[in-house]
Amino acid sequence: MARIVQFDRLGGPEVLTVREMEVGDPGPGEVRLRVDAIGLNRADVMYREGVYFVRPRFPATLGYEAAGVVEALGEDVGHLRVGDPVAVVPGFSLTEYGTYGDHVLVPGAVVVPRPATVDATTAAAVWMAYVTAYGPLAETGEVRPGDHVLITAASSSVGQAAIQIARHVGAVPVAATRTAAKRQRLLDAGAAHVIVTDDEDLPARIGEITGGEGVRLAFDPVAGPGVETIARGIAPGGSLVVYGALDPRTTPLPRARSYPALSTRTYTLHEITTDPQRLRRAVAFVNAGLALGSFTPVIDRTFDLGEIADAHRYLEANGHVGKIVVTVAH
Repeated sequence: MARIVQFDRLGGPEVLTVREMEVGDPGPGEVRLRVDAIGLNRADVMYREGVYFVRPRFPATLGYEAAGVVEALGEDVGHLRVGDPVAVVPGFSLTEYGTYGDHVLVPGAVVVPRPATVDATTAAAVWMAYVTAYGPLAETGEVRPGDHVLITAASSSVGQAAIQIARHVGAVPVAATRTAAKRQRLLDAGAAHVIVTDDEDLPARIGEITGGEGVRLAFDPVAGPGVETIARGIAPGGSLVVYGALDPRTTPLPRARSYPALSTRTYTLHEITTDPQRLRRAVAFVNAGLALGSFTPVIDRTFDLGEIADAHRYLEANGHVGKIVVTVAH
């Protein structure tokens, strides 16, 4: 019997329940994993609350990321063997699969080998964050050595990965955070500059940092009316990439006459993880950075699987810097 986290109604962390149930054998294209660690994401909270872009079907499970060992293989999974240490890349719908459990079924296409030097806890903190940041900062060619990159919500796991990837490609990461409490931790994490938005004027500080030029790319998960403030700090010809919707209010398109010419677009890592060729390139990029030591996932705190509700409460409190990981004892 496996231990699986499920919920039967929308709500807060209290709706999450650990249940014992049969997982079964993997079907065609599937893999059964023994899970050793699970990465938590803001998407998990939004899905549990019913405000994600897909709605749960009850009883529902959740979770995009995990690391562990291959237990069984379905037909047509040729790139893995039983016993392989692996990690799960977010590339499926939460209505079909989930990683919150000690034994789970997942699509083989999103299971990637885990380097021998990377333990399960670290591997569970990698793929959502680094593939999300990889797209705009490394894949598209928008960011060049010497460019300034604004990273909002920089204390998140994606923000931390973006800081490291920006440095890896030779760019200058400018981190934005609401309060001064996280300033030093962001500097220690590699940010070249930190802007505390509760205390400082964001466009003015960007102007000081960049000598009046503005940032080449702004990478924002918040959305909402704040994008107009961000747009005032972007260099002519630069880009605003919105990859989340933490602010539920309407996100306006920056008015053409109010700002320099810039490109604005939305983005999600699923653009990469559901495209086999782009995913292959992303995995190669991230694994190379891990091997070189350029990428080191920041893990704020770990919880046990039985503490899953407490882990969600900690995530929602927004006091963490980096990733929250749930470990699984066997």
